[in-house]
Amino acid sequence: MNAGPMIGRQPLPPPLPASAVASPRGLRRNVAFIALMILVGVVAFHVIDWPEGLLSQPKPARPLPVPPPLDPEMAAVGKRIEGLLTKDWETTGIAPVPRAPDLTVARRLSLALTGSLPSLAEIRRIEQTPAEDRSRAWREHLLADPRSSADLAERFARAFVGVEDGPFLVYRRRRLVSWLESGIATNRSYAETVRDMISAEGVWTTRPETNFITVTVSPNDRDEGPDETKLAARLTRAFLGVRIDCVQCHDDMLGGPWKQRDFHQLAAFFAPSEIALTGVRDNPKKAYEFRYLKAAEKTSVPLKVPFYPELLPPGGKPRDRLAAWTTDPQNGAFSRATVNRMWELLFGRALVDPVDSISLEGPRPPILDALAEDFSAHGHDLRRLIRLMVMTEAFHLDSKAPDPSPSVTDQQQEHWAAFPLSRLRPEQLAGALQQSSTLGTIDRDAGFLRQVTAWAQGNDFVKRFGDPGEEELKERPGTIAQSLLMMNGQVLKERTMSNPVMNASTRIALMAGTSAQAIETAFLAVFTRRPTAEESAYFAAILNPLQGPKRSEALEDLYWMLLNATEFAWNH
Repeated sequence: MNAGPMIGRQPLPPPLPASAVASPRGLRRNVAFIALMILVGVVAFHVIDWPEGLLSQPKPARPLPVPPPLDPEMAAVGKRIEGLLTKDWETTGIAPVPRAPDLTVARRLSLALTGSLPSLAEIRRIEQTPAEDRSRAWREHLLADPRSSADLAERFARAFVGVEDGPFLVYRRRRLVSWLESGIATNRSYAETVRDMISAEGVWTTRPETNFITVTVSPNDRDEGPDETKLAARLTRAFLGVRIDCVQCHDDMLGGPWKQRDFHQLAAFFAPSEIALTGVRDNPKKAYEFRYLKAAEKTSVPLKVPFYPELLPPGGKPRDRLAAWTTDPQNGAFSRATVNRMWELLFGRALVDPVDSISLEGPRPPILDALAEDFSAHGHDLRRLIRLMVMTEAFHLDSKAPDPSPSVTDQQQEHWAAFPLSRLRPEQLAGALQQSSTLGTIDRDAGFLRQVTAWAQGNDFVKRFGDPGEEELKERPGTIAQSLLMMNGQVLKERTMSNPVMNASTRIALMAGTSAQAIETAFLAVFTRRPTAEESAYFAAILNPLQGPKRSEALEDLYWMLLNATEFAWNH
């Protein structure tokens, strides 16, 4: 008997005999049964991965589209940046380590831009792409992926407004993040985005950029309005990469250039801001007064920027003037702060540490100034900046020295002659855990149930693991509680248990023809690399004698072990 028509990838049962539908009750029962089978087919189609070329399928995966070569001007800038790195290595007598494998570079870029690993399906596509085109093809693939816009928006939002929910009546963090995401997806000028946040007026629900202002409103006293000092502190650290807020209460005691008045004269630009029925607006009658240290009483504070005063427009609303000054192409502090933060997101370590404390006078790394100059000269184009950074030899270097050489030295790491090792942030670890346990890509095109499951389990994992919030870029050691969560946590248990619909370990056990193929697939999915000969032989000796459920259990154990390995939890 021929199979019935296809629903998703599940065939309908053949037509029922007439005797089975002889009564209305039988008809209703059969219609209900067919409807249930259709529902099962549709659900299975949306839950189970069906990517190309996963294991030994004869049809290979499609290669990534190869983007056109860079324009000559951008290629020249990239060559200049490369020259600065090479000159530094020659001057210091440092030899860079060899280049990392293509899949290792793809892994670190995916973690930086999407907070997740390349899926097994994506790995197959990368390997079908000509070797000379893989890096830029994968880079462009990720830049076009909505996951990158979403992840970068969250990373920037943490610097702009932190992670707290804020005063609900006048603050909607999710709307601000979505607004940032839209701007990144369309490659809107980063300077325009920042200008809008500083100068925004309107209601926080319909004008998401105003949430940069309203997050500083006290939840206990909305009538007080936005907090000028909090806004000034956010502006200097997030947008300018300087810590003027350190002198909020007194002059710099360590011989630095900042005075208490520098901070409060900057805060005075936000003084007219208030909350009204029409949302955030400026009241020109409001002035800023402050009692300085050792002063007897409050005094009126003038509007004055702490550096580059020639860039401040002479007229206009205070916040409009401040926004223009902050994002002026000649304000090198703005561009340097953005470059330094983006470099840390890509490399796991900033060019200048801490990321929000860059000297105005110098000295500074020449590569920081060169990238900042290009960023200013090209309209504060964030995608161009990412491309230039990913093009560098530093991004493609390995994180370890070749055997049997000595290990990578601190000097090599300091001068970017080896890719810096860094522990995955909690949301990266959650994303990597979810993706490695799934054969297909968990992106906007994945099945709805799979997306919801990944989102819920990821949030639960981050909550239990510990979210460092806006301090996420600081290096933090792992804890015993975090190790126990990885070994015994519910999320890891659910992602490695026997489940042919949702979990990769079970599906690999069912689909892989040989033990060697099963081991290789597991290593690719978890580590984004193939096992060494020794690793393959070791695990094959365990798997080869096993059949049926015992073999599936062994694959689950292998997956659990790989996910708990140190290699999985670090960017390399």
